[in-house]
Amino acid sequence: MESHVQLYQFDVTKCAVQLGIPDTIQRHGKPMSLAELEAAICINQEKTQSLGQLMRVLTQSGFFEKKFIIKSNDKEVGYALTKAGQLLVRENPLAVTPFMLAILDQDAQKPWHYLSNWFQNRDRSAFQTAHGKTVWELANNMPKFNDYFNEAMASDSRLVATYLFDYSEEGNLGKALFEGLNSLVDVGGGTGTMTKAIADACPWLNCICFDLPHVVAGLQGTKNLTYIGGNMFEAIPQGDAILLKWILHDWNDEECVKILKQCKEAIMNSDKGGRVIIIDIVIGHQTEDYKSLETQLLFDLQVMVWARGKQRDETEWYKLFLNAGFNQYKIISKLGVRSIIEIY
Repeated sequence: MESHVQLYQFDVTKCAVQLGIPDTIQRHGKPMSLAELEAAICINQEKTQSLGQLMRVLTQSGFFEKKFIIKSNDKEVGYALTKAGQLLVRENPLAVTPFMLAILDQDAQKPWHYLSNWFQNRDRSAFQTAHGKTVWELANNMPKFNDYFNEAMASDSRLVATYLFDYSEEGNLGKALFEGLNSLVDVGGGTGTMTKAIADACPWLNCICFDLPHVVAGLQGTKNLTYIGGNMFEAIPQGDAILLKWILHDWNDEECVKILKQCKEAIMNSDKGGRVIIIDIVIGHQTEDYKSLETQLLFDLQVMVWARGKQRDETEWYKLFLNAGFNQYKIISKLGVRSIIEIY
């Protein structure tokens, strides 16, 4: 029963975002009554009662809170954003809305209904069973899904970059991470949101955003940012460091070893003590509570369903590193359920 309620909460939150409720209240700058909210988001007048039911659930979920509005000596209930609700505002650099919309898109949800079928067939992933294509093939052929996917990855990169360069406990974890390097290759960097954030924060660093040719086609670089198309299984541009943010969890162990061996080749000629920097989940590593571990395990299922990938614990990561020719690693657990892994 609890899991069903959680699913309904996700759908209700998605509805609120699509109606623009968080953005509307944010722009209003103060609590909004139900009547004001109804007029601002332009819903059918017959749905006023239903909007009240929606806001009641969203308030209970912690995204909004009730505040009294004083009008002509009368009190009226209004709704304001909580700190959690701020994460649903699209203009917030820490917004989770693009990622949520991508995960809850009907094309993204469809593979879950084929999970049992997938366990009994030879398809690579449940996503392929549902759509007849891999997630990357569908993104390449369906603009709407591709836009959702790219926006989700870009929003996640903004979240990670904001923490690395603005909010880290050390003052600036990001600059410390890239200090002493002259060049960085962001492998699977997509449209370059993360690469650009690093290039802007570290102007001494020559950055390359490396992804499939059709992903980076037509994208314009800057003084210290270049876009290069290619295939990470075949060759990776040389650099002092290689960044793999949310890449390896999409691939099985054999494929990960191939990628890491290409990374090793790319840093071999570095005179700066070449390294590979991985941003990904280390299951069970310094998880402070049950919910953190549960979130890691749910992400594990997500990549299994989408790409037959997997999240790994520290022992599994270490085995990959050894098989790819690396013998030293360091884990920095400063990104919530994710970690930064440096391998040498």
